[in-house]
Amino acid sequence: MSKNPLPQPVRACVFDAYGTLFDFNSAAGKFRGRLGENADAVSALWRTKQLEYTWLRSLMRRHEDFRRVTGDALDFALDTFGIDDRKLREDLIGAYMNLDCYPDVPETLRRLRERGLRLAVLSNGSPPMLESAVKSAGLAELFDHVLSVEAVGVYKPDPRVYGLAGDALKTPPGEIVFLSANAWDAAGAASAGLKVAWINRFNQRPERLPSQPDREIRSLSELPALLGL
Repeated sequence: MSKNPLPQPVRACVFDAYGTLFDFNSAAGKFRGRLGENADAVSALWRTKQLEYTWLRSLMRRHEDFRRVTGDALDFALDTFGIDDRKLREDLIGAYMNLDCYPDVPETLRRLRERGLRLAVLSNGSPPMLESAVKSAGLAELFDHVLSVEAVGVYKPDPRVYGLAGDALKTPPGEIVFLSANAWDAAGAASAGLKVAWINRFNQRPERLPSQPDREIRSLSELPALLGL
């Protein structure tokens, strides 16, 4: 996929949170010793079930906020690996509220702000989860808006979620670039009419979905060049 600069004008950048700004594996990583040899497998299954539950709940129209979904997914993962440790479960949930951000995030966001772009987060996370993550990573002052799916009561990739970005920023979708490390999320945003750059952090294959991102990059540090900055 071409890495040529995106067509202008671009007035705002909107970022997914988990896997894009924040490293969801860092929660399990902090307790690797207590999780044992299955730490990586627990983390991977936790993330897989977390996403599956958002999609299934949306289809069933049985919405619960992301903290509940995250807890249910963790319970499934721990049970799968025979881990029965209530204190560890509480510690893992607490760590998820304060995930590490990826190293390329702070500098890139500051550079974009210096160039006058408006910035927002648009995430499945509940407002308290997002507030905690953004604050603990020292990023709060960089964002104009931190937007949660709770405003519409359904998870990505429902088009109503992506519509929150344009409404909050008062900017047409075609003048917004949406960034996500999740290929399905990138496809959802493209389907909703946003310009999209997929941050392929995990060397994944492209999704076979009707809409595709406009650009593919490997790191958030490539974004300024993509915007012609």
